[in-house]
Amino acid sequence: MQVRLGSTEIGLYRYLGLWTLVAFVFAVQGVVHDALDGRLWPPPTYLRWALIQWLPWAALAPLVFRIAERHPVQGPRSLRALATHAAASLGVTVLALVMGALASTWFEPSGFGEQFRHFLAKHAATGMLTYWALLAIRQALHFRAEQSRRELEASHLAAELAQSRLRVLRTQLQPHFLFNTLHAISTLLSEDVLSAEDMLLRLSELLRAFLEDYDGQEVSLRQELVLLDLYLGIQRVRFKDRLTTRIYIAPDTMDCAVPSLILQPIVENAIRHGIGERVGADCIEIESRREGDSLCLEVRNRNSSLEGRGESPSGHGIGLSNTRLRLQELYGDAAQVRLDTTWPQGVACRIRLPFRPLDDLEDAPEVTPA
Repeated sequence: MQVRLGSTEIGLYRYLGLWTLVAFVFAVQGVVHDALDGRLWPPPTYLRWALIQWLPWAALAPLVFRIAERHPVQGPRSLRALATHAAASLGVTVLALVMGALASTWFEPSGFGEQFRHFLAKHAATGMLTYWALLAIRQALHFRAEQSRRELEASHLAAELAQSRLRVLRTQLQPHFLFNTLHAISTLLSEDVLSAEDMLLRLSELLRAFLEDYDGQEVSLRQELVLLDLYLGIQRVRFKDRLTTRIYIAPDTMDCAVPSLILQPIVENAIRHGIGERVGADCIEIESRREGDSLCLEVRNRNSSLEGRGESPSGHGIGLSNTRLRLQELYGDAAQVRLDTTWPQGVACRIRLPFRPLDDLEDAPEVTPA
């Protein structure tokens, strides 16, 4: 059984135990007071008197909380609410004194009138203070509940904002990739129809994965590599023997969580600024490894340079900008991305993010190699 105090509920036995504890404290005070005066009654008598005084307040406390809910001391009507509580404190205190006096007549030889005068003279001020103490407790509980509600709403709004920003970044990235790939296919339509058809089949598989009803921002590295292989297949058809790829994946990283489409824009940059702008062949290398609590991903090319590109090691352009923003939204300062030059020639994009297995693989997009 529960006792309802405003919006708070407490077990009946716990509730009565708290009021019994209050009565016990006042009983001890009565024993000490009379012992110092040299007129001590039997100790159980003091406990009986204290229970008769305080158990009526245990019965009336829910009423005080209901009055406090109907007349909250806040906002522009605070003065009116205080006046209401002043009158209510007087009425509830008189009711508590009447209940105490009635209960006392069962144990004392005097009648109700004498017992009421005794309670009025001895317990009226304490009763008024009890009402205002209960009102203060209710106000404190209300403010605490309101603060918790606002904090919860703020956290929900922050999470929704972060998810919205991530969705915007992904929708910005996918058309960017799509348009570049369609342009690559169009260059082959008049030269090699079979190769263009193969590229379209790979692109359709990628689009199917993109358009699946999947709201998660992370996939396993294994799934990300399948998507990347479809993209690399398109580029290998386009550049033929000029492009080679090498992939070095540590086995313990295959089921790690990575942001979906985290590698494709980086590889696209490596191809565009390497073999896409320079004569000769190029080699794209993708590597993953674990370093302590971090997952390290690297994409390297061997026919590129940062000189003359207007890019610093922090990186610019839609691909790297989206990558940096997505990592910041998902992992905060725990993730990093930067560009470095490699010897004797080439550029490496290095990504570091928290190492953890993907919790739920069931809802992730299903992609099969083309």
